[in-house]
Amino acid sequence: MSDITQIIQSINDGNPGASEELLPLVYEELRRLAVQKMAHERPGQTLQATALVHEAYLRLVRSEDQRWDNRRHFFAAAAEAMRRILIERARQKQRIRHGGGLERVELNEGDLVAEPFPEDLLSVNEALIKLEAMDPLRSSLVKLHCFAGLSLKETAAVLEISERTADRHWAWARAWLFREITRARGEG
Repeated sequence: MSDITQIIQSINDGNPGASEELLPLVYEELRRLAVQKMAHERPGQTLQATALVHEAYLRLVRSEDQRWDNRRHFFAAAAEAMRRILIERARQKQRIRHGGGLERVELNEGDLVAEPFPEDLLSVNEALIKLEAMDPLRSSLVKLHCFAGLSLKETAAVLEISERTADRHWAWARAWLFREITRARGEG
């Protein structure tokens, strides 16, 4: 059992100091993931990678109903927390900049993965919610790859699937998300 898994078990058992032991072990990896994700954000972003890591970590350890089974589960939860933070910021920017109205933005397949604008991010989020209900594994793969910035190889390791399976799931999920977003916008 890894150190991270042991500390997670200690947190689950109610040890109040265990979360302080966890942060030094996961911080660099979480920060690396956040830096990768923030590199895809628009210039002039006020949220920094360090702030994203801290916000995600605080949400994870302060949540009373959160329990993690192992390292993989923890990083999946961290990826989800980062995704939610970015979605919240995109919604906030949309309300501020656009008065709550949506502006039509053309989306091609490359934009789905590359650098989503706030409007695109909201469309992707809606599609991901549907995908999660339909196929939680593929949804986790998309979240880890797109929102946590993991490579497909790293994502396969976290999800404990083969790289080939990760590649197949990614190709399917990307095509499904593209079709779903296009359909939701009335373009397909």
